[in-house]
Amino acid sequence: MIETNIFFSALSNDVRLRCLMLLVEEEELCVCEFTHALGLAQPAVSRHLALLREAGIVLDRREGLWIHYRLHPDMPQWALEVLQVTAQGIVGLSPFQDDLKVLEDMPNRPGAPRCA
Repeated sequence: MIETNIFFSALSNDVRLRCLMLLVEEEELCVCEFTHALGLAQPAVSRHLALLREAGIVLDRREGLWIHYRLHPDMPQWALEVLQVTAQGIVGLSPFQDDLKVLEDMPNRPGAPRCA
């Protein structure tokens, strides 16, 4: 169960919010995709994703060396609706739209055997 204060605290950080907005749109992403889209170093992105995982907002799975994240399937409906409404409200706004564009243009996106 997600605690309300932890959920909204997680959303108050711009990197975590950007990660969550990417997941609302893309469903599942590898850490390398987050680092590429956000233009941040892997340790920083991984730290934020770990906080989201500990809060029960995302779930991870390992595929070889790669770790993929998605929204937690057992997230309460109210929390999922907050994320979906937020995603609808930020359509076309920077940096969220920029993140999606950079991700879309990423060469060698996973699905291939290795991230670039």
